[in-house]
Amino acid sequence: MKNKILIIFMLISLILPQIFAQSGFISDVSKKGTTAAPFLSIGQSARAIGMGSAFVGVANDVSSIYWNPAGLTKSQGINVAFDHTLWIADIKYNYLAASYNLGSMGTIGFSYTGSDIGEMKVTTINNPEGTGETFSSTQAAFSLAYAIQLTEDFSIGFAPKFIYESIWQMSANAFALDLGVQYVTPFDDAILAMSISNFGTTMQLLGNSNLVLHDLDPENSGNNGDIPAYLETNSWALPLTFRVGIAYDPIKMDMHRWTVALDAMHPSDDYESINVGTEYAYNNFLFLRAGYKALFLDASEESFSFGIGVKQLLIGNVALMIDYAYQDFGRFSDIQKFTLSVSF
Repeated sequence: MKNKILIIFMLISLILPQIFAQSGFISDVSKKGTTAAPFLSIGQSARAIGMGSAFVGVANDVSSIYWNPAGLTKSQGINVAFDHTLWIADIKYNYLAASYNLGSMGTIGFSYTGSDIGEMKVTTINNPEGTGETFSSTQAAFSLAYAIQLTEDFSIGFAPKFIYESIWQMSANAFALDLGVQYVTPFDDAILAMSISNFGTTMQLLGNSNLVLHDLDPENSGNNGDIPAYLETNSWALPLTFRVGIAYDPIKMDMHRWTVALDAMHPSDDYESINVGTEYAYNNFLFLRAGYKALFLDASEESFSFGIGVKQLLIGNVALMIDYAYQDFGRFSDIQKFTLSVSF
């Protein structure tokens, strides 16, 4: 049975990239900046970021909703996590996730991702310092998740979600699906995993800002120069991402655990790359992490990352975990991420 599952998994991993390549999903031309809702590509969880975003095989906590929904099956009891990201250009993102393990019935989960950009001044050519008005921009995603253990070693998960973006008087929304699988191989329990993120509809900004007054014949006088007109906007696809990864524990002892992970990335809006990461755990209390994102990706601003975490048992089976991650972002401001998790 294990050999059959491994063969099926490997076939899926080999066939899907070929299908995507033939459909234009993978090409020799970078499509950076050609997708909607780019915030969906910002990784969640300080633990995952500290490991260089090599997490599709490692995923075993509530953040699996983002990385690989199948990993939710390894999250026991009730888990709640709040994640805060200090992004570039003083932009902040918040991520809230919760999961509940139902035993043999599977695991359910919920997550919310939202931006914190703040108010901005409305400027024009005549009023470059501002008109006195302000506007804001909102980015949000709501996700439900379900994962189940089909066999002792094979799990699968799904996470449908609703995406919303707005800026001033215009907004757009979309629906998407994340799905993933994890397989514990017979090779010293190394984990093979795969996930597809943001497979869904397109997004098109619509709203009152599309309505303008237009002069159909500006060369002639006497005509109506204030005819209501509608500016057409294009639809844009979501940042579809295909990940295949492996996670392995070279050291598994009561006091010490060492995990190494590698993910191969196939995004629809960039070239392919590889993420690598590692995590050392001492007595399930102190966690040290390091990684490198976007290996072999030319002109990438993202590179190394590191992180630290502390887990403390409180009353009964209640556990509190605090994680921090730092990620180098080249010429932009470096990224910092904080995660607070509670499990019981």
